[in-house]
Amino acid sequence: MTASTAPRWPVRYLLFIGGLGGLLYGIDIGIIAGALPYLEATASHAWQLSSQQLGFVVAAVLLGSVLSSLFAGMVADLIGRRGAMLLAGLLFTASIPIMALASGYTPLLLGRLLQGISGGLIGVVIPLYLAEVLSPERRGRGAAMFQLLLTVGLVLAALIGLYHAHAVDAATEAVRSLPVAQQAQELFTVKDHAWRTIFWTCLAPGLLFCAGIFWLSESPRWLVRRGRIEDARRSLQRVLPAADVEPTLAQIQAPESSSSGKRDPLLSRRYVVPFVLACVVLACTQATGINSVLAYAVNILNQAGLSGSVANGADVAIKLLNAVMTVVALLLVDRKGRKFLLMLGSGGICVALLAAATLFFQAERGRADVQPQLQAAVSGDGLRLVLDDAQWQRLGGGIDSEGRPMQLTVSYAYGDFTNVRALRSDNLTDRELRVERAGTVQPDSVIGAFFRTLHLNPFADPASAAHAPLRIEQAHIGPIPPPAHGWAVATCILVFVAFFAVGPGVCVWLALSELMPNRIRSNGMSIALLINQFVSTTIAAIFLPTVGHYGYASMFLFWAGCTFLFFLVAAFWLPETKGKSLEEIEARFAR
Repeated sequence: MTASTAPRWPVRYLLFIGGLGGLLYGIDIGIIAGALPYLEATASHAWQLSSQQLGFVVAAVLLGSVLSSLFAGMVADLIGRRGAMLLAGLLFTASIPIMALASGYTPLLLGRLLQGISGGLIGVVIPLYLAEVLSPERRGRGAAMFQLLLTVGLVLAALIGLYHAHAVDAATEAVRSLPVAQQAQELFTVKDHAWRTIFWTCLAPGLLFCAGIFWLSESPRWLVRRGRIEDARRSLQRVLPAADVEPTLAQIQAPESSSSGKRDPLLSRRYVVPFVLACVVLACTQATGINSVLAYAVNILNQAGLSGSVANGADVAIKLLNAVMTVVALLLVDRKGRKFLLMLGSGGICVALLAAATLFFQAERGRADVQPQLQAAVSGDGLRLVLDDAQWQRLGGGIDSEGRPMQLTVSYAYGDFTNVRALRSDNLTDRELRVERAGTVQPDSVIGAFFRTLHLNPFADPASAAHAPLRIEQAHIGPIPPPAHGWAVATCILVFVAFFAVGPGVCVWLALSELMPNRIRSNGMSIALLINQFVSTTIAAIFLPTVGHYGYASMFLFWAGCTFLFFLVAAFWLPETKGKSLEEIEARFAR
């Protein structure tokens, strides 16, 4: 098939709109990184949000993706690939004002959940659409374009966060001469405006995506399954050379018009093996920790020793490198193949994660344990500790002789309800450590109440925590690492992101769409992406509590172990699909 004689502008427009869906997906993942520091600084005080609730706000996008991924294939089969893409765009657009105008935890969580539902639909339907519409020679480029615009979405989100970081830093300098109480009020207003504006800036791409879908043609494979042969022919004429339209249409129709009418059972090798492989690849991709690293990049770099605006600048560099290396992947994926790039990418990721874990282990082992002092300071059912310079000195106990800022990390619990707080001596808003039952023990959710009626208790029980004493489980204090340490961690993350972009970043979408047989492609992709998003959601939800209890080194070590398993899967079990039609790939697993 000669791609050079295929219609150019319809294919380019198709790739652009498909890529624009990737842009929305990237914004879904990345926008919270810039907004989170200001959301944490304002909403945690105004709405008494715990770190677990903030973790849920971050993870809600991924949870929404899990929910919608389960039904995305069914929706795409019911209303078509174009209709499902339009639905995703409308949900994304509707989520923006809900988040930006939020006046409490529930609407903020709802907006993030809607954004995630949109992302789950996009993650299934657009790779499905591109795989079914594009020729084998262009399929790798289509997936790479989706991933490229996804990374551009991450860059855009990071640039928005960087702009507001500079604005907040400027406001911080401007209020230093004011009384302490007024400083806090002014900074609260600035930071509250910052995270709301960050969300508002995402509205325009959603509107553009929705409008652009009306000029796309429907998937020819979906049209053939609906018996709309003429429509399928017209759809193929928009993306293939004239001489290839009829042979391709006949190849698509062949399974639909088999004379025997018999089909292999769904549990046969031709369906089970590629389905399991696709699920494993997608689960391992998220188990590298990529979404959590991108979402918490600013927080990670702050903890590593970089200041606010510098960490935001490094975050932009990370997202830019992701985009640049995705261009490299776009050039390589149809030349080197999927298997080679996955092996190269997972191997490089593993090395980078191990290096980051080593750096954090060295920084965290010098912290002092101040749990007994804080437990002794508990009064009644709470803790209130004024963190002036003298208090920081008393808690620090002279462990730092270089005059560096200090950080106090406290994990505490009322019954089964836990929370983690991290405070810095150089942060004007961290002048007091206040722990109260009302800010930690949350009312029962609908799901929790339902399980309790069945005498199951998968969630913390508000009734037992209502009178439980405050326990300071862990409390460590230590100096903020020097900037050199922060840049070393940033370098590890840059290497991690570069190898991810070249390997799993692009190849995961190809594995999702190419490995699935035609008969189960839409629903199989839904289940595979459901597993992918479930792994990502779980990691994002436990990230803050885990690093609060066990440190960043433990999280990076866990990701490194998962990535090593990914390398083994890519090296020994994954077949090469480069240059093969979807029907040829399916036939390989039937042997």
